Amino acid sequence: MLKIENLNFAYNKNKPVLNNISFEVEKGRLCGLFGPNGCGKTTLFKCCLRFLRFENGSVNINGDDIKGKSVKEIAKLMSYVPQEHKPSFPYLVRDVVLMGRTPHLKGIFGTSKDDKKIAKEALKLVGIKQLAEIPYNQLSGGQRQLVIIARAVAQKSKVMFLDEPTSALDFSNQIRVWKLLRNIAALGSTVVACTHDPNHVIWFCDDVVVMGNGGLVAVGSPQEIISEPTLDKIYEKVCSVESIKKTKVVYPREFSKIDKKNRKKLESDTSHVANTEGEY
Repeated sequence: MLKIENLNFAYNKNKPVLNNISFEVEKGRLCGLFGPNGCGKTTLFKCCLRFLRFENGSVNINGDDIKGKSVKEIAKLMSYVPQEHKPSFPYLVRDVVLMGRTPHLKGIFGTSKDDKKIAKEALKLVGIKQLAEIPYNQLSGGQRQLVIIARAVAQKSKVMFLDEPTSALDFSNQIRVWKLLRNIAALGSTVVACTHDPNHVIWFCDDVVVMGNGGLVAVGSPQEIISEPTLDKIYEKVCSVESIKKTKVVYPREFSKIDKKNRKKLESDTSHVANTEGEY
């Protein structure tokens, strides 16, 4: 469904951000886009969505190259959930979700009964129908994120891009959203979600694309790709990976203890702090 080939992009010609990025995601799959800050994950999304014009390469949705397509055509193919969305006006939640139907509106006739039905179904699917009549700008950051996901669901696009969709949510709602994304994929959409949590990738994603500051690091099954050798390439030996009750878990690697010699030196170097404490 989504095919990216040899994609290149640079904000500054001397410093490329995306270098020959190529991967595919099939219909009905949940793909995690994973990597450190600054490696180009959000930039990749913006290139796919045509928010940025890439230098060369191609982005294909269901076999169609997005180059030359109108904004309306692209909006029918792809939806986007940003990291955060700051409300400008007190629209009701149901109206914000209904905005997802904008690419499908016909002329001056506005939203139809079908559009409103689809919006209601999106609210129900995401589990926030009780928020329908509440002004959007009165919601918490986590609730607003769920509303924007519902808006993307109502858009009925073939591919959904989500940029760190759970960054503003508590742990319970993080799990809830990832389960929701699996359900959305099971209904036939292709879902690509950017995340900084390798455990979310392992536990919920069908595929993973790992990016580093040098470009693409690995593509494949999370169970195979999310490993200590791969994580060492992007995080410099910070993570350990183990199976706990048949489930892989990533956790911080234990740092070596300061040896006695260095400890004494550290204590000596900081002793003046204690000696001057009474001066303040």
